[in-house]
Amino acid sequence: MSQPANASQAARPAVLITGAAAGIGRAIAAKFAGQGWTVGMYDIDAEAVARTAKEIGGTTVTGGFDVTDPAGWERALADFTAVTGRLDLLVNNAGILYSGPFADISLERQHRLVDVNIKGVLNGCHTALPYLRKTPGSQVINLASASALYGQPGLATYGATKAAVRSLTEALDLEWRHYGIAVRDLLPLFVATDMMTEVTRGSKSSATLGVRLSAADVANSVWHTATHRRAVRGSHVLVGLQTKITAAATQLSPAWLNRTVVGWISKADSL
Repeated sequence: MSQPANASQAARPAVLITGAAAGIGRAIAAKFAGQGWTVGMYDIDAEAVARTAKEIGGTTVTGGFDVTDPAGWERALADFTAVTGRLDLLVNNAGILYSGPFADISLERQHRLVDVNIKGVLNGCHTALPYLRKTPGSQVINLASASALYGQPGLATYGATKAAVRSLTEALDLEWRHYGIAVRDLLPLFVATDMMTEVTRGSKSSATLGVRLSAADVANSVWHTATHRRAVRGSHVLVGLQTKITAAATQLSPAWLNRTVVGWISKADSL
């Protein structure tokens, strides 16, 4: 059972991370725990995230809930802030990926992508707002993807969900500025986590472009974004050189050229 926040806990910055049992979420939790933050580690698998918390050490609070369930969010936030007395940062990291030809992915799976990747982030932002407003200088960081920059065959619905997260981030960053709350998203390309197995199976673009980012790279970017707020310009943080080149190309190149490049990558997939 959670204990009420004491003076020392209330003085310590607090971050709540979803999807924290493994991969990028675990790396983010380890980074912030190592820097002395109180880290709320939440995942749909409560036992796995509890084990992860023990492995990384630091001051942690753990729990399990499904991000598609608003009531689960309410319980997690109430439990976490009862311990910390504050919410400096919400990291919407939980997400899933199914890859392959659009017609080959069942509607049930397509809908699950939308539920977790879009509704999960929406639920988190909406339910966390009262807690964020009570904490001066609070922030939200959403994990998006470079696939949000241009539609990619094999990742059609996944990319669409991340594009929605990107758009939501932009809107909330503007809408919540009068509360003093910054909202950012991170857009990495391919990251060396277990999720890459699914990407490789459904779309060989990772083999074409290479996997050049680790979970620790993304965690470091989250840390920098959170702790260098004034240095971050705009709502979107491009993670890795490949993502920066991709973003520049889509902004500066004509649409036909972007389409040609994506088509070339897709053609390479079939070779």
